[in-house]
Amino acid sequence: MKYIQQSVLASLYRNSTHPVHEDYAELRLIRAACSGQADEACSLFREEKLFGHVPCVIDTPYARYEGLSGVRRFVEEWLPRFGATDAEVIPVIQTRANGRSVTELQVDFSSPEGIRQVPFFVVADLRTQDTLDEVRLYTHCSFIPGLQAYRAPLFPSTHLEKGECGLLTGAVREYYEGLHRSPCADVDRIMQCMSEKCVFGGYEPLVPGREPATTREEVREKYEHMALYIPRCVAMRYETLTDDGRTCVIEWVHVISRAGREERGRIAMSGIAAYERGDDGLLCSIRISDYAGLERTIDWSQLPVSKEEAEQVNFVEEYR
Repeated sequence: MKYIQQSVLASLYRNSTHPVHEDYAELRLIRAACSGQADEACSLFREEKLFGHVPCVIDTPYARYEGLSGVRRFVEEWLPRFGATDAEVIPVIQTRANGRSVTELQVDFSSPEGIRQVPFFVVADLRTQDTLDEVRLYTHCSFIPGLQAYRAPLFPSTHLEKGECGLLTGAVREYYEGLHRSPCADVDRIMQCMSEKCVFGGYEPLVPGREPATTREEVREKYEHMALYIPRCVAMRYETLTDDGRTCVIEWVHVISRAGREERGRIAMSGIAAYERGDDGLLCSIRISDYAGLERTIDWSQLPVSKEEAEQVNFVEEYR
């Protein structure tokens, strides 16, 4: 069996501690897309969201689909976008709370060239327990053929501050207190939030230097590197929280300082992370999907926004 790209999400986390509900609407949506069932996908939405007189939405890293016609187009374009003739969905972890449902899954896209394994966060704003208002998909840009490493912020920030740690609880709150401590992240404090067997990773492409960290020493090395620029150069502002008491999924946007722009070429983008607590309350898994560090690879001529325009989004001179 030939693999064009491989994912470790399922092999790392699919087990009996992560039960799967096959009837969750966001999982049904992806299964419908993989089997070309546009009518099934449309049955999960209404033309407009429950409030606001605005169309239902599926937002992906490569396109935004609005209204039921958009849902149908999403299904029609799903397999061709990945150069696939068919696909298999492997659900891995689900988190449902706060009127939102998140399924982390892997899709194995099959083509004459081989199998492309792609890990996704599928985030659903629920209309009811069985229907959807909006769905947002996240995966690393390298898994999608021809995609530039830019995901414009999905949420307009009402103010440009780091995430408010008081919105979080337990180990997740302590983790962010350490991550956003000025002038640089407190790695010792971060590591105290983690269990001895905490695993970091699952959404990165399988290339040398980006393997999941499965030992305490490897995890610490990740955060020693992050402390070089967080939060002096870049901080995360939370936009949605989905926390079922075990796993906390955070959708966030960057806030970029002048140092981040000038020293590291950073640009504000949307991203997502899941922080899973073990039985002892400490973090046993950290899973992040973003395009961090790839800003200099962007070909701005291929995007509808200029680099100069993108640099102005969520920009501050320095953090308070």
